[in-house]
Amino acid sequence: MNPTPFHPRIPARYQPYLRLGTCSWKYESWKGLIYEKGKNYRPDDYLADYAKHLNSVEVDQWFWSLFPTAVRLPEPSVVKKYADSVPDDFIFTVKAPNSLTLTHFYAKQSGGAGDFAGKPNKLFLSHKLLEQFLERLAPLGKKLGPVMFQFEYLNKQKMPSKEAFFEAFGAFIEKAPKNIPFAVETRNPNYLGPAFFEFLKKHSLGFVYLEGYYMPPIGRIFDTFKPMTAPCVIVRLHGGDRLEIEAETGEAWNRIVAPKPEGIQAAVKITQENIRKKIVTYVNVNNHFEGSAPLTIERFLAALE
Repeated sequence: MNPTPFHPRIPARYQPYLRLGTCSWKYESWKGLIYEKGKNYRPDDYLADYAKHLNSVEVDQWFWSLFPTAVRLPEPSVVKKYADSVPDDFIFTVKAPNSLTLTHFYAKQSGGAGDFAGKPNKLFLSHKLLEQFLERLAPLGKKLGPVMFQFEYLNKQKMPSKEAFFEAFGAFIEKAPKNIPFAVETRNPNYLGPAFFEFLKKHSLGFVYLEGYYMPPIGRIFDTFKPMTAPCVIVRLHGGDRLEIEAETGEAWNRIVAPKPEGIQAAVKITQENIRKKIVTYVNVNNHFEGSAPLTIERFLAALE
């Protein structure tokens, strides 16, 4: 077997307050980075090796849950398998199902939607569905970190105003369990302002910085608002046009093809400031950000030092 050359080390002074990971982990092209070149991996084998190097991972596979005939929630056996694959001090950040956060079915809804495309989603902000989802996550135990509510761009047909969003989501989150940290990702740039961050702070909701997807650069958001709304913050180095970078990489995620040093430096600045305030920062890196999440993590750690 060829040992992996990927050995990231979080500096000791940052360790209590920095969780570093990627968005998903099942990538054959990471052999020679995180995974061993000569090893024959089955789909369930990757996570255990991943957890030898990093202390967190983002799970987005359960986000894709809204289908016309049924809602697809995590299988408890799969959740347990993930929990059993990692050490006790490992943390999962999990995207809440889009069946909770979509006001309407997608206009190009997959799964034989037919007349469902673009129609209202009756499960939007369903407290019962949140309870069912969290029950499915129970096998994670203390390894469950922040649960992220990712909202798409909400036009006025889907949400009349940000005040209407505050009212609807505020009523929903008031009924949510208090022992689980929640965080919010908005894709409405016009929501970002004092009222939004005050709303998050009032409900002790973490802010999700999103670098990419036509949102303002995270460095600008930090410099303008210094959003510290909860005991944890999530920085998602996500990237922009997926099709463009997928074409450039051939979906082999083992090299940097689109360097974004400004985004990395902003993530470092946010992390350092949060640590001074003893706020836990989760840095979740996507392959689509620069072309290889593990190599971006190495660049982040170099900049952090």
